[in-house]
Amino acid sequence: MSGPQTLRRRRRVRWVVTGLTVLAVLGVGTAVAVTRLGNRPAAATEPPDPPATATVTRTDLVEREILTGELGYGTAQTLNGRRPGTVTELPKRGAVLDRGDVAYEVDARPVVLFRGTLPLYRAVRAGMTDGPDVRLVEENLRDLGFSGFGAPDEDFTSATAEAIEDWQDSLGVDETGAIELGDVVVMPGKIRVATLTATLGGEATGPILDYTSTLRYVTADLESSQQDLAPVGTKVTLTVGGKQVPGTVTALAAAPASDEPGAEAGFTATIAIGDLKAVGKADSGSVEVVVTTGSRKGVLAVPVGALLALAEGGYAVEAPSGKLVAVTTGLFADGLVEVSGDGLTEGMKVVTTS
Repeated sequence: MSGPQTLRRRRRVRWVVTGLTVLAVLGVGTAVAVTRLGNRPAAATEPPDPPATATVTRTDLVEREILTGELGYGTAQTLNGRRPGTVTELPKRGAVLDRGDVAYEVDARPVVLFRGTLPLYRAVRAGMTDGPDVRLVEENLRDLGFSGFGAPDEDFTSATAEAIEDWQDSLGVDETGAIELGDVVVMPGKIRVATLTATLGGEATGPILDYTSTLRYVTADLESSQQDLAPVGTKVTLTVGGKQVPGTVTALAAAPASDEPGAEAGFTATIAIGDLKAVGKADSGSVEVVVTTGSRKGVLAVPVGALLALAEGGYAVEAPSGKLVAVTTGLFADGLVEVSGDGLTEGMKVVTTS
């Protein structure tokens, strides 16, 4: 059976590790590249320099990959107007709109934001059949301080109409007791006005504005081969404005390929920021996203440059005496490699190129 001692009796060629291959999108990872170096004749009048050595240490290793992310509010969506007429008032870019706020005005009549997940699909007024849209209207009226109809339900009653009239009175509009299509826009929560699409004096039955979430978060693009790198729930470290803050992957969605020739479709990871106060008021910019892909505690490690590639396959390290010790490699991280093998001990000196 071949081994280090057998190799010592053979003519050997040293294989020297020259570096680490980065295995991520602007990230870190590890792979070994080796280059053959021939024997160099020593100068006739000078003794050869002693080889550089390193110590086998016991340490914790953490393998990471680094992605480049972007700070922002996410992908904008378009709010389309449904009330015919002329746009007479628009919000400011960057404004945050919540339940009860006026999103815009048509013919000097406000269009108000309600919260919910069901768009209003018909007029809500007396004589209508029961439905979940009635419940949505009553829930919003209640939360705005206009009730009298009891617990919100799907039945439109005279009490519902009275509550609508009181709400309309607070807006300074005609008290009809009915909500027509286009009188309100329904959103799941607060929205932030990203850009204005409509113009004052323009038609109100088209795109009005683009909006985003009010929460800042980070998005990072992944290649198709990296789908399993950061599944939902993955904890990451973000560097924003020179500060490190924790983050959590909250969504992973397919992303179309870029326009570059040969580009492949990938994925976009959405990352919630764990400490928004640490980020300050910044709402855009590049963010370093560090994903931990592996870790080992209390293992023996040497610099990657101490590895020798054996002719028979596998690796060894060399003691200053020339003795080879076959090793099994494990995790590569930060220029070190986990090693194990018979005869390998903590504190042992090994020859290295780095």
